[in-house]
Amino acid sequence: MTEDTTKLNTSKLGTKEYWDNFYALEKDNFESNPDDTGECWFSDSNAEEKMVEFLFDNLNEYAIHDQSSMVDIGTGNGHLLFTLREEGFKGQLLGIDYSEKSVEFARSIAEENDVDVEFEVVDIFSESWDPKVVDVVLDKGTLDAIALSGLQYNDKPVVEIYPHAIDKLMTKGSVFLITSCNFTEKELESIILQNKSLKLWKKVDYPSFQFGGVKGSTICTLAFVKQS
Repeated sequence: MTEDTTKLNTSKLGTKEYWDNFYALEKDNFESNPDDTGECWFSDSNAEEKMVEFLFDNLNEYAIHDQSSMVDIGTGNGHLLFTLREEGFKGQLLGIDYSEKSVEFARSIAEENDVDVEFEVVDIFSESWDPKVVDVVLDKGTLDAIALSGLQYNDKPVVEIYPHAIDKLMTKGSVFLITSCNFTEKELESIILQNKSLKLWKKVDYPSFQFGGVKGSTICTLAFVKQS
């Protein structure tokens, strides 16, 4: 039997307490210095730029257009959505996070800079969560953090439930764009395609390295499309 490499060791990075404390501190820093809008995750790999670039490069493909409605799962400080608005996407942009402190911080940034982006506290694994469908769903590192939580719902690892949770946000033609640093392309693909209504569409290229005859990258971004 081969090892299931999609299972990660648990970490404090998978706990709500960690993120509440993290974003409470970032909010305090912002209140002292409004130019300090917090950390941009994966900035060393230019992941955010690549995600934004991907959306522009694929305008008018499936549900991607300049008026697309988008939801950013695990939005943190909302940096990705603020960048999308700044770069010219005009549709409704909503950031969701289970950390109240994250949402408070992101709202503070939006208010201070008069940016039309909305934020809500959401537990995507709650059975009562009944969101509106959108054109584009985004995830920049959130599945990574979820995978480190070790949580289970109905005796299933949270990573197995995740692809079906995001399905609530999607309709036929909706695009799911996800970036991960904890999973390889193949691992990420196998996780997301547990939802049989999705298909892999495109991959984003990153600089690669070769070690022991195996070629790889420290980060990956994949785009999926809902087929039905």
